[in-house]
Amino acid sequence: MKHEERETEYNVSTVVHFVLLGFSELPNLQGFLSGVFSIIYMVILIGNSLIVIITRLDPALHKPMYFFLAHFSILEICYVSVTLPRYLVSLWTQDKSISPLSCATQLCFFLILGTTESFLLAVISYDRYVAICNPLHYPVVMTPKKCHQLSIGSWIGEMPVEKGQTWQIFSLHFCHSNQINHFFCDIPPIFKLACGDTSVHEVSVYVVVILVGAVPCVLILVSYSKIIATILRFPTAQGRTKAFSTCSSHLLVVVLFFGSASITYFRPKSSHSAGTDKLISLFYTIVTPMINPVIYTLRNQDVIAALRRLFLKT
Repeated sequence: MKHEERETEYNVSTVVHFVLLGFSELPNLQGFLSGVFSIIYMVILIGNSLIVIITRLDPALHKPMYFFLAHFSILEICYVSVTLPRYLVSLWTQDKSISPLSCATQLCFFLILGTTESFLLAVISYDRYVAICNPLHYPVVMTPKKCHQLSIGSWIGEMPVEKGQTWQIFSLHFCHSNQINHFFCDIPPIFKLACGDTSVHEVSVYVVVILVGAVPCVLILVSYSKIIATILRFPTAQGRTKAFSTCSSHLLVVVLFFGSASITYFRPKSSHSAGTDKLISLFYTIVTPMINPVIYTLRNQDVIAALRRLFLKT
């Protein structure tokens, strides 16, 4: 596809549409990728929807922990739906073009939902901290009103920031190429197409990422350091095992999400390569939403029991 551009009044060539290359370096595997990603998307939809259903239908799961888990599953469905269906359509139709407005919209929702995930993971760690470290105060602290406030804050608190960041990124002139070497519109590959010096914009991105990513991550680490210290003081091995089992599921999700996202956004610019960036992005955009239901069900006896009751009824 040709590089379409137009001349601005400043005599700078400006891209009028983008091309998402995806995994075009693997031409013989396009059909295979289409099949694999279609299956993965269905697994994500079914697995996370099942968690939402059982947490709503089973009275034993009407607790703050599972209230947040249901929100997390809804988030994962939305998160993967921002990127994967668009890429699947491009694989099926071989039309890889995307307008700047569509690209900006995809990036904006991707950033908003990614930040929401960061906040929700911090909220879940706070819930576990109160439940384990202050169990007598748990019913008073984690009231239904408080749970709704925390969930709503996680969903909408970051919207103005991410909208502003998206506007800032797409206020740049793009003249190097119109080919985004990625399977969705993400910040690093978009910056590579921009004209002139983007250092100021990159610094602003790092500042926002630190605020919405690193700060929640630090809060999670602090919460779990206190949780682990409390668990180690439990008098019985059975109590310690149950507490560790509940918390380890959440910690594994935290490591997968924050670890892969940190590698993408905090690596030195010189070490970025399109192939590596795409593989790492697969972890926090597709792999993590796919394995989250497995992590939370296999390591949580309450969820397993609820699933058994659901399937026995049917």
